[in-house]
Amino acid sequence: MPTATEPRAVSVVILKGGVGKSTTSMNLARQLAERGETLFADLDPNGHATNGLGFEDAYQGETNLGDVILEGTATPHDLIQPTEYGFDLLPSSNTLEDVEKDLAGAMQGSARVKSKIVDPLLGDEYEYIVFDCPAYPGMLNNNALVATGNVMIPIEPGSSAIGGYKRTMERLIEPAREYIDVDVLAIVPNKLSDRIDQQTEDRELLENLNTASYEVNPGQPLQEAIPEFARITAAEFERIDAGDVPAPKPGIRHRSSLSRSLQENKPLQEYDPKSDQIEYYEELAAIVANGGVDR
Repeated sequence: MPTATEPRAVSVVILKGGVGKSTTSMNLARQLAERGETLFADLDPNGHATNGLGFEDAYQGETNLGDVILEGTATPHDLIQPTEYGFDLLPSSNTLEDVEKDLAGAMQGSARVKSKIVDPLLGDEYEYIVFDCPAYPGMLNNNALVATGNVMIPIEPGSSAIGGYKRTMERLIEPAREYIDVDVLAIVPNKLSDRIDQQTEDRELLENLNTASYEVNPGQPLQEAIPEFARITAAEFERIDAGDVPAPKPGIRHRSSLSRSLQENKPLQEYDPKSDQIEYYEELAAIVANGGVDR
């Protein structure tokens, strides 16, 4: 159940590429910045978010996360960059893949991000920390889970959509739960574009998420972790199919402004402040602040 608002870190993760993970995490950080001091931490070695925000020099800089979490020769403040958008950035680097390999042999290698970044910063300097994570299992993802204990999983329509979610749960979340508590705050349907009053991939995804019988958290069915903007009950689907109500357009929808905003090195709020999708990122920020979907 959601808890009272408190400083909170969250990992945005799914073991599948190209589903809008970096876009989700960056715009989540932007909307959380409206609520309190926010740090956006890019743990993805590809550095899409870091470069997408215009910090190519930081991505290729000599000082990197390895100096903070492995060597102890730098602090997060040596890396953190202020942005124009209300949040600070802890940038990825082109050496993160090597850092990942070294973490495997380091003492308490899965807890380095927590001890070196989250513990010193969360609650003291930042109310929220958002981690953009790699699309593969490994030490960086393990570190993110240990450091945050909270997860958001973006998911897009397609034949492998539910498979990507299940793979994330089976290969990342459930193994971590043998040692630590991990709360899935929300499953985020993302990049939708089709109608749902017909048998489209969008319809299939939303039906699967909203009617699935498996649990996302112990004792919590999957549909309880679906944000309100994507929640459709079986009865509502029946009314849509009968033509009794207009077909809604749930989920974060495909918009050209979302992809163009990254090309312009801006969150959606700055690139297109009138976008109809901003309210959905605001809802995700509320979910993080509240510690889960409040329904």
